[in-house]
Parts: sequence; C-alpha cells; structure tokens
Amino acid sequence: MIHRNAGYDFDVIVVGGGHAGIEAAHAAARMGSKTLLITLQKDKIGLMPCNPAIGGIGKGHIVFEISALGGLMPKLCTQTYLQARMLNTKKGPAVHGLRLQIDKFAYNKLSHQMLDAIDQLTIIEGITEDIILDGNKQVQGIKTLDGQIYLAPCVVITTGTFLNGRVHIGTHNFSAGRRDEQAVHGLSRFLSGSGLLMGRLKTGTPPRLDKSTVDFSKMEYQEPDNLKQLFEFYPHEVKNIRACYITHTNEQTHKVIRDNLHLSAMYSGNIAGRGPRYCPSIEDKISRFPDKLSHHVFVEPEGADSHELYPNGISTSLPADVQKQYIQTIAGFEQAVITKPGYAIEYDFVFPHQLKHSLEVKTIPGLFLAGQINGTTGYEEAAGQGIIAGINAHQNAHKLEPFILDRAESYIGVMIDDLVTMSVDEPYRMFTSRAERRLILRQDNSFARLTQKGHNIGLVPPALYQDFKNEQEIINQTITDLKAGYKHTELLKLFGESTCTPDQLHAYTGKQFSELATQTIHAHIRYEPYLEREKKEVEKASQYKELVIPDGFQFIGIPGLSKELQEKLNRHRPMTIAQAALIPGMTPAAISLLIFKVRECNMQRKKK
Repeated sequence: MIHRNAGYDFDVIVVGGGHAGIEAAHAAARMGSKTLLITLQKDKIGLMPCNPAIGGIGKGHIVFEISALGGLMPKLCTQTYLQARMLNTKKGPAVHGLRLQIDKFAYNKLSHQMLDAIDQLTIIEGITEDIILDGNKQVQGIKTLDGQIYLAPCVVITTGTFLNGRVHIGTHNFSAGRRDEQAVHGLSRFLSGSGLLMGRLKTGTPPRLDKSTVDFSKMEYQEPDNLKQLFEFYPHEVKNIRACYITHTNEQTHKVIRDNLHLSAMYSGNIAGRGPRYCPSIEDKISRFPDKLSHHVFVEPEGADSHELYPNGISTSLPADVQKQYIQTIAGFEQAVITKPGYAIEYDFVFPHQLKHSLEVKTIPGLFLAGQINGTTGYEEAAGQGIIAGINAHQNAHKLEPFILDRAESYIGVMIDDLVTMSVDEPYRMFTSRAERRLILRQDNSFARLTQKGHNIGLVPPALYQDFKNEQEIINQTITDLKAGYKHTELLKLFGESTCTPDQLHAYTGKQFSELATQTIHAHIRYEPYLEREKKEVEKASQYKELVIPDGFQFIGIPGLSKELQEKLNRHRPMTIAQAALIPGMTPAAISLLIFKVRECNMQRKKK
C-alpha cells in the first residue's frame, strides 16, 4: 500500500485534459497516486482541434513507446481509427512510420470514458488560476478561479494553447484557448511571476469543409494499408475504413493567396509568436517556395459519421472570405462550403531549458510541465511528455527516484533531451533524423526497449508482460536459428527488401509470427552489421558523454573537422561532449574526433 502524503487532498494534480494531461493523469493514477484532473470542460477531454490523425514518421515511434510503457493513447487509437497507413515503406524499417486517421469524436468520448473508469482518478471542471507554494517554493496545490483550493505535493501543467491564447482570422483577433473556448490567464501570471523565461508561439488549422459539397471524382484516392498490427502489442481485427483523398493547390490558388497576403495575421504584424517550420500555413508555403506551382492537400474525414472534412496542408489565418476564394480554386473544391474557417492561434510557452529531464521545473520543486507549454507541437509529442511527467509526479510525491529515458534508448528520450538541453526557438516536432541511433530506435522494437521499464513501474499489466517475454524468447531463438541455418547472403535475399511478411518468414522457419515480430526479425537480420557498430558507438558516447570541454577550448582549426562544424561548435560553446553531440550536423565521426582533441587538451594541461 502506497503511503499517502499527510495533509494533502491528492498526491498529484494534473491541469488540462489534452493529450499530455490524459497521459499524465492516467500514469499517475495507475501507478497508485490519488490523482485529480482539472479541465475546463469534461466533454472536451482528448479533443483533436487540428488534424484528427495520430502517428507518422518519428511521431509514430513516440506512440509505440507510449504503448510499451503502458500509456493510453495507443489503446484509444486502436479503437477509434478510420484508416491505417505505414509511411516510408520504400525505405528501411528504421524510418517506417505508422499513421492512423482517427474518428476525433469517438476518440474524445472514449478518452473520457477510459479515464472515468480509473479508481484513483477524480475529474472536475474548473479554471486553475494559481499554483500554491510554501516558503521554499515547493508546490502545495492549486487555486481555481472561483476560489477552490486543492492540495497536492505535485502539480503537472498541460495547458496546450490556452495560456493567454489568442485566435487570429485575418485582421480580426480575440482571446481564446481554442475555437469557441476561453483562454487561461492566471497561470501565465504565476509562471512569469516565478521568474520563468517565457515566450509566444503560434500554430494553426485549416478551414473545415462540408463533405456533401466536395467532388471526390476529381481527386486521387489514397489507398489504405491492411495492417493487423497497430500501436499496441497485440494484433487486432482490421476495421471498416473511411476513404481519404489527395488534391492539389494550383497557380490560381497561389495568386489568390499572394494578392491577399497582407491580410494574413502572420504577415500583417498581428502575430509575434513563431510558427512551426515543418507544418507551415499555406501562406508560408506560397511565400517561402514561390517557384513551387502546387502543394498537396490531403482530404481526410473528421469522424466516421461526420459531414465535415479536414483539408490537411492548407492551414491559414487569412480572412474567411479569402479562404473561400482560394478553397474554390482547388480541384474538387469548386463548390465546397466552409463550415468553419481556419485560424491561427498564438499562446504562451515556457522555455524548456528551465526543466529537469524528469520535466520538473528546476526552480519550483513539485511542478511539472508537459506538452505545448514546453514548446512542442503535435498530439504525439504532448502525450510522450505527459506520460513521463505523470510518472515522475508520482515518483516525486512518494519520494522515489525520477524516471528518466536516455536519448540512446527512446525517441521520447531524444525529444526531452533536445528540449531541456537545447531549448526551442520554434515549435518542436519529432523526426527520425533527430535520433542519432535510429537503427536501434525502431518502431518494431519499442516493446523490447521499454516494456520491462513499464512493467517495473507498474504500468504494464502482468498478462501483457508475460506475453511480451514469451514473444521475445521466440524472436531471439528464431534469429539464432536463422543465422545458424543459412548463409548471410541467403538471408539477405529475404531480408534485404524494405518489407517482409509473416508468410515469407513462415516459409523459412515453419513458424507463425505476428507482423510486429516479423518486422523485428527482419530488421535485425537486415541491419545486423550496422547494429553492432551502433551499439559500440552508444557505449563510447556513454563513456565520454560527461567529458567536460575545458574553458577556452579552441574549436576553430581542429584538423579533420569541417569548417561548418567548427563554426557551430564555436557559436554554441558546449560545456560537455553530450551537449556537443546535440548540435545539428554533428556526426559520430566528428564526436570521436572531438573526444580525442579534448582528452589531448586535458593531458597537456595536466602536464603544465
């Protein structure tokens, strides 16, 4: 029985019911903490205000890791998806990305239902106005706008775009946290008043279209994949799918946008916050890539029975009448009716270098931040932070060691290390290219990497854990048998392609395997020489990552190091090898060279 913190109403309080808040509340409560989730509206828990899709390249890896740790997002996805696709299959399995189109209404409803079923979790509606601290700046609880006080030694803030949120549609702007929802102001005052460095970021969403007014015959049908293995460990029955389509902008579309660019909130000077580089508005695309004559528009359903469509790729902050003009220049949208205009939203965030790797604020013990408040964008990035913040809030409340994931063992670890070490100057989005060890950090081996950890902290059910162990034994034995029975050249004929099916593997082994196990065996055989090299690089980096770079160390002029890297190192002035490794463009070879030169410098200084 976990010892309760005397004098407190709860062990953990989670502020916000978005994707970060869901995972934080779920993790803390499932681990045994008496948990309170406070949100503006219960019926908006798990809402998808932007694209109703989960996963993709890099992002999908995070969801697999949440699954391996025992999180909730993968379960919600499996039960509410409309279409499944595996992206990047023409490349190797290390960079494949599972993406699911989601019924956002079903996801929203199921999120609330599954959280309601957790014994240790209480959900209430309210606006958190202030965080209560004691004389040592230790968290004591929260105070709501209506004066209610709830006490807990740990609070997780997951407020998304609600902190001083402001919606922009053309030259018109107003206070809002999301479409038709009020912004939150008190927490921003608390955070900035506590000395935390804060800034403004921007994101946006496209207009929604009436499905009955769209001509799909003019569009390209997007073929789904018949996948039996999604984000969860267990296979599932393939469900009825909903169609997705692709159309394109054209020169007429671009002319309408260029002619009205001055009316966009992003270009009129109304927005100070920086938007996401990798998910730009249509205005940004036209302005930044003037020679590109068309851009993809992915036409996706918002729900199984919804009359609204999501035109992915044309988010905007142009006036509503201009949105109608450019929409109706696109093939299939000539008669399209806009049901809701697109908009941009600007909001406060906290620069994440002020956090520990546990996502606890360095200067406020017991306060954890997760999601867009830390400068990220995307449901998956938010959920990945949420589960770590929830775990660590529980650990902290019960005086247990923090739970930290290393960047060499998980994409979640890469993301958090990037945030707290390098901070952000634009919304952070996960890509496979951010991981130095992506051959090791694949989707298929997420469970092998993290399920033991999830089991150790009490989030992975015993039955699933036992099934996982059994499958791992079969996978390991099969790899051993294949290597003993066939020459490597023979195995590469089967495993040298980008994909391998359970039937193909059955033909070699006489055994039946799940899609996930097949992918793991395939990747191991295909990448074996490189995996061994990667493991050695990880061991070497681990050995030297805390190696301190001396004050005044001369990065300029290091033989064998490109001038570009010399200049980057000189500009960032990393204090350790670990920090140097995070600088974009640093290669394993460059790090090895830097380690050699730093050790040489240290030896020379000792001689003096």
